[in-house]
Amino acid sequence: MLDTEALPRLGRAERVAALDEWLTGLLAEAVGGTPPTQPRRGGPPPRSGTDGVALVAVGSLGRRELPPHGDLDLVLVHDGRPEIAAIADALWYPVWDAGVRLDHSVRSVAEAVAVASTDPKAGLGLLDARLVAGDAELAGRLRTATLASWRQHASRLLPQLRDLRRERARQVGELAFLLEPDLKEAYGGLREGQVLRAMAAAQLADEPSAEAEQAYAFLLDVRDELRGRSGRAGDVLVRQEQRPVAAALGLADEDVLLREVSLAGRRLAFVADETWRRVESALVRRPRGRYRRVHREPLADGVVRQGDEVVLARDARPAADPGLALRAAAAAARADLLLSPYTLKVLAVHSPPMPEPWPPEARWSFLRVLASGRSAVRVLEQLDQEGLLSRLLPEWDRVRSLPQRHPWHRYTVDRHLVEAAAAASELTRDVDRPDLLLVSALLHDIGKGYPGDHSVVGEPVAAEIATRMGFGPDDVATLATLVRHHLLLPATATRRDIDDPATIERVADTIGRDASVLQLLHALAQADGAATSASAWSPWKAHLVAGLVARVQGALGGTPSAAPAPVLHPTSAQVIAPLPNAGDVAGAVTVGIADVPDGQQVTVRAPDRPGLLSTCAGVLALNQLDVRAAKMTVAEGYGTGVFSVRPRFGRAPVPEILADGVRAALEGTLPLAERLRQREADYREDGRSAPPRISWHNGEVSGDATGIVEVRAGDRAGLLYRLTAAIAGEGLDVTGARIETLGGDAVDCFYVANPSGSPVDPGQRARVDAALITATRGGSPADTPR
Repeated sequence: MLDTEALPRLGRAERVAALDEWLTGLLAEAVGGTPPTQPRRGGPPPRSGTDGVALVAVGSLGRRELPPHGDLDLVLVHDGRPEIAAIADALWYPVWDAGVRLDHSVRSVAEAVAVASTDPKAGLGLLDARLVAGDAELAGRLRTATLASWRQHASRLLPQLRDLRRERARQVGELAFLLEPDLKEAYGGLREGQVLRAMAAAQLADEPSAEAEQAYAFLLDVRDELRGRSGRAGDVLVRQEQRPVAAALGLADEDVLLREVSLAGRRLAFVADETWRRVESALVRRPRGRYRRVHREPLADGVVRQGDEVVLARDARPAADPGLALRAAAAAARADLLLSPYTLKVLAVHSPPMPEPWPPEARWSFLRVLASGRSAVRVLEQLDQEGLLSRLLPEWDRVRSLPQRHPWHRYTVDRHLVEAAAAASELTRDVDRPDLLLVSALLHDIGKGYPGDHSVVGEPVAAEIATRMGFGPDDVATLATLVRHHLLLPATATRRDIDDPATIERVADTIGRDASVLQLLHALAQADGAATSASAWSPWKAHLVAGLVARVQGALGGTPSAAPAPVLHPTSAQVIAPLPNAGDVAGAVTVGIADVPDGQQVTVRAPDRPGLLSTCAGVLALNQLDVRAAKMTVAEGYGTGVFSVRPRFGRAPVPEILADGVRAALEGTLPLAERLRQREADYREDGRSAPPRISWHNGEVSGDATGIVEVRAGDRAGLLYRLTAAIAGEGLDVTGARIETLGGDAVDCFYVANPSGSPVDPGQRARVDAALITATRGGSPADTPR
């Protein structure tokens, strides 16, 4: 009897051995307990035992890799025994009764081969066929026939298999860059190892390398621990299981686990890409010729193009030429080709260390690689996989496959840096020093491999790398500044009032009042955002940053770039339309809407009263409008609030509905707090337990505001309404706001002022902090402890 409860706790080999023993007994009972069918007159004599019957394992059981809670993939092979149906029933029912999931079929050798010759997934499974019990000769015939069929039909089946993997990768993603990776189906996962063996079985590729086999074995270990600890059959390494799986594998923490998974996935994906490239080339029918000369086209000193890849020239001397690797990489990237695997191996084994500082020719080659754009990504991955990139930049090892838990980031740190350099290559004509832009894009997050604020710790690291590359002292200082302040422009534009002269002065002072640095920072911010995700660099953020750059450039005395339209447009009679008079308040409330980049601008005019900004924010939240910037001005007893909004579900705001909501809220007939609490309950947005963080910046403003309070907290319905209500409840006016959502977090900055014009004293500040904390948890000002 099989102990199904103990089975998941066994190691892989013990688990497979236990199942093999159990299945062998089941087959013996099934065959022994089934009476032979009486033959027809003149037919062969009845057979007993396992002659002509073989129980064959395919899939993970066939490979002896069955994970805990895995399915049994079994094929009952026969050579025409008439009682095979009864044998199959006697075999399958005990498996089902034991509660084991089963994928089964009954086939003759000819039937199995016919299926495998038309279905690439079935063929892939049968390549792993392994005899569990029964007729060994019959199982041997099945395996021989399956291999022959696979090789015969490879030109048709492999392209189908390739298309299946590409479609699955498009749906699931790349294993190396997922925070919750599917260990089996993501590109670079376990399925890739199986496909590599299938291509080798078709005699179109070599057997997977030792490095690929090690990566595959590690992913198997991770999957076994995941399934064994979660008690389920899933292959997705979800966040809550990562820490216990890491501990079970002897790894320091979940980030180390995710990094090792990424490295394994990248290795398998890299080998799969190269293997597919060679298989596709082999499957292309070329005209036969007795003598077919291979054309070799010179690309650079010691580097030639041969076919669709780059190789070393016959007279190249890699052991005596430290710049050859970069020269070959530059030639490949510029020609949109790849280095041949053999060339990569030769360079990895024979290239001498690069002199320090780098010779100008080597630095020039490296810059040519970075300037090649998208084609540089593949070439740099080749250098990385062979260890050549880490030889040039030893600091690279600290960020290799380093995960980024931030929901905006779609790549690991190292791949993000390469993608940023590729994005920067499209902006080189916008700056005076494209070389500094490219290198800063590649190094801007290098500090994430060290403890501390990555911008701060990355500054000296980048300076050291730039010095090693051979840049002069002034260029080294500029590169260090770019790394140190690469977040300055987007952070300021999204969290400060860019119309405030104090904001402009602070940016100018931070960059040393250097217009060329401002130009480079702007391009770097664009490249960084583009390499992060579409959410990280939306048209809205691009508009904000461009507006800030134009203002700072004007303050520096240079020729300002063409300034975009204001982030918050001035109100105008063309967009403000009074509604029909329905009482004093109703007639005074007017709403206008105008289209702006990446959303709409809503302008609300109403009689001034404390908390007007909060009231308007609450009405906008009820109408499913996300506010990203807000400003309130007061004149002649009326407040005018200007809000930049984006509809959460794509429905454009309706002025009449918004005006009715503001009027009802001002009259007290619309219970905003209660309605927003209900909205929050309906959407269940608050699942975070991290405490909020509140900080004050009192020296960064001018004009009417006396301070800036920044709130970082979990995003939730009506948060802006509650925060502004909390501030107003403590006697402060909110004159402006900058709103940003980073994944599940909100970063809201409020320009505040005392009506009396006096600064915010420590006691008032403490009360505001307490009220804001209450608001971030869904409470109202009345709930704040006094």
